[in-house]
Amino acid sequence: QVQLVESGGGLVQAGGSLRLSCAASGSIFSINAMGWYRQAPGEQRDLVATITTGGRTIYADSVKGRFTISRDNAKNTVYLQMNSLKPEDTAVYYCNAAIVRALMGYQRDYWGQGTQVTVSS
Repeated sequence: QVQLVESGGGLVQAGGSLRLSCAASGSIFSINAMGWYRQAPGEQRDLVATITTGGRTIYADSVKGRFTISRDNAKNTVYLQMNSLKPEDTAVYYCNAAIVRALMGYQRDYWGQGTQVTVSS
């Protein structure tokens, strides 16, 4: 099977920084787009940032200039560097990846378990 494992969440003061990591493992043939989404209590799950294998990125307007998404294809890992954090960034952050499994020949989306990010005032 394929699993996405996230790390790096936690509690930080406003203005601080965190770096989230998400590593994919399992019988993987290829990974296409990877991204981060977040969901606050009572809210929908929203896009934070995505990155293609070629390095093209998309950011939500609310995080542009503060967050940076990157990936290490050799490690099947995507990162989210979060700087100048604000209380409104508080949410559960979910890793997403479009993965083709070895010997399967088709793509599907996989999700991490979510990691809590809490930004205090």
